[in-house]
Amino acid sequence: MQLRTADDVWARIAEAAHAEGGGVVATDADGTLWSGDVGEDLFHAFVEHGVVRPPALEAMRRGARDHAVSDAGGGPDVARRIYAAYLEGRYPEEQVCEVMAWCFAGWTREAVSAFAREAMARAGLGARLHPEVHHVLHRARAAGLEVILVSASPLAVVVEAGASVGFAPDHVVATRSRWDGDVMLADVERPIPYGGGKVTRLRERIGAARPLLGAFGDNAFDVALLSEARVRVAVRPKPRLRERAGEVPGIIELSPAPSSTAGGAP
Repeated sequence: MQLRTADDVWARIAEAAHAEGGGVVATDADGTLWSGDVGEDLFHAFVEHGVVRPPALEAMRRGARDHAVSDAGGGPDVARRIYAAYLEGRYPEEQVCEVMAWCFAGWTREAVSAFAREAMARAGLGARLHPEVHHVLHRARAAGLEVILVSASPLAVVVEAGASVGFAPDHVVATRSRWDGDVMLADVERPIPYGGGKVTRLRERIGAARPLLGAFGDNAFDVALLSEARVRVAVRPKPRLRERAGEVPGIIELSPAPSSTAGGAP
């Protein structure tokens, strides 16, 4: 991957926008817009809070048994073991993303939103931002391009985190839980925005024909999204994305060094 400055990346996107007569820019969230994972921030806060209602506990226990993880003890105990199994490679990452979205099963919409708001207030997200990608996105918005955030983290927490960096709720695509009226169910709408699901859900939002001018990601599960774009940008890429970079022709790496015209932060 060739290292390119924020100014150069923006120039490439602007050239694509001129050639296409407009279009959309999409970005992953965790590891791309900021370091860390807001879905995990929310999940750890939830586990420490300790209120796992019966629908979520039953579903967690089923999932634990499916992957040879002990389902003994209360909800926080099972949740911690599922997360530990994920870190050890024994629980699929996509399914862990789903657990993090429906773990509030039995809670109301307002209770989930309030909890996500509080979790983000404590997460120190401002200190974790990657200014180089925000610089490019700021210029894209200033040029009138639509910028969409696409994340496998739970919708409630991505909306809260995204709002702090300029994303309105209707510009957020994230994992959606299923609901029975005002009460969350232990299930999600599939596919979630993970791997190829990122493209599926983004295209549902923007339509099949609109050009995806640029896409930003940091990990292997962003390969499908990056491959869909005219300008394919790795942001502080993880080893797994570097290993698969050959699957994304023309991929470039955004330099974390300050741009010559830095200051276009969110």
